[in-house]
Amino acid sequence: MKKISYTHEEIMESTPRTGFFGHPKGLSTLFFTEFWERFSYYGMKAILIYYLYYSVAEGGFGLPQAVALQIVAIYGTLIYMSGAIGGWIADRITGTQNAVFYGGFLIMIGHILLSLPNNLTLVMIALAVIIAGTGLLKPNISTTVGELYDRNDVRRDAAFTLFYMGINLGSLTAPLITGYLQTRISFHAGFLAAAIGMFCGLVVYAIKRKKNLGFAGRNVPNPLTKPEIKKFSFIAIGTLVLFLAYLGILQLTGNLTLENFSFFITVLGIVLPIYIFVVMITNKDVTKDERSRVYSYIPLYITSVAFWMIQEQGSTVLASFADKKTQLEMSVLTNGLIDFSIPAAWAQSLNPVFIVILAPVFATLWMKLGKRNPPTVHKFAFGAIIAGLSYLVMIIPLASGNELINPLWLVLSFLLITIGELCISPVGLSTTTKLAPVAFTARMMSLWMLSNATAQGLNAQLVVVYTKMNQSDYFMYSGLVAVVIGILLLLVSPKVKRAMKGVY
Repeated sequence: MKKISYTHEEIMESTPRTGFFGHPKGLSTLFFTEFWERFSYYGMKAILIYYLYYSVAEGGFGLPQAVALQIVAIYGTLIYMSGAIGGWIADRITGTQNAVFYGGFLIMIGHILLSLPNNLTLVMIALAVIIAGTGLLKPNISTTVGELYDRNDVRRDAAFTLFYMGINLGSLTAPLITGYLQTRISFHAGFLAAAIGMFCGLVVYAIKRKKNLGFAGRNVPNPLTKPEIKKFSFIAIGTLVLFLAYLGILQLTGNLTLENFSFFITVLGIVLPIYIFVVMITNKDVTKDERSRVYSYIPLYITSVAFWMIQEQGSTVLASFADKKTQLEMSVLTNGLIDFSIPAAWAQSLNPVFIVILAPVFATLWMKLGKRNPPTVHKFAFGAIIAGLSYLVMIIPLASGNELINPLWLVLSFLLITIGELCISPVGLSTTTKLAPVAFTARMMSLWMLSNATAQGLNAQLVVVYTKMNQSDYFMYSGLVAVVIGILLLLVSPKVKRAMKGVY
């Protein structure tokens, strides 16, 4: 396979250096592409859970709630696992610019399939197509943003801030639109809106990428050689055969069930990060200090998993709670003053709303604190503890005995989890790059993404527990686990900081 290698200078010369709030024009292309991709992703995900467990008369499939929750959790797990594969494909076959286009096309096709009257099998195919597309687009579009700038360009951090705003604006507006369409017209209208969103992003990208992105993302830095093509083809076919054999054995023994497949995905989400940790720790190219930093990352990884387990239940447990246990009739809440029924999917916009409002506040806070700025390990601990509190507060309204709770309790829960996210998510991205061994920079970042996959894999088991136990107990035990993990991290923080070898 031919190696495509443009120099940094050639990439800089091929892109308009201004034109978007003082940034390269290519940033606007990637900004709007990511906006529409996140619009389609969060718009679809906001109503997916209801589509699966609502009755046929209501436009859904009438699946048991536990099954629907498990499907959405598995979907989330595979989304984050696919990113590692998408990054590898870009590095060795397509380059990031083409990977983004192919990914966007697949995502659009998946949403179109969902928008058609269909059966459950076609829905699963559509989700698989979206998983493949997101794996190609999501990790590679951020990498392309970075290629628009010199390493020391003072605009670089601001560029990623603008890009991050595009992500959150897309995830904020999407549930409002798809949720409204779902309740007023049909589920398929909501899914069609998601498909149109991705189509808009794809059109913008296709028209503008040659002029605005130039050579950015066109490099294939480590292309597959002919011997490697044979090797990886053999590995891919072998993996597929083993997987099909596994499914065949389950089918022959009468054990091919969602529960068993879910368990397999959960185990995979645990085994993959352990494998990556072992490879890095035992690799001869990793220095003594780098190995120590990898060890220090383990408790941070575990804390991150505890946090994401609660945060990602926003689209499963809390989405179901908003639908079944929350008073959404404004006429009841306002004593008849306002006659409006709030779509349950609108709860999915709360997190991005709070992110947009609070992200600048936290960025300013960390700057103002200066030398008193808490170390990374403390921020992780605070994030997990606050995430636990977001579930513990739900015990209060449930204790009242009211059949439906005031939606402000749900707002408070999402507010707390967002505060926890701002302590962990942006800090985690930065810390991951700082602790990464030189030889494993990319795999360390994939490890960070896998913390979310591990969390959602575990959620695939927990969401079933949610449907079988007292809801108050579920929130209490889940919240306490996160709080305890956060406290334990605080207790071992001196050792973790020493192991980080100067990274704070």
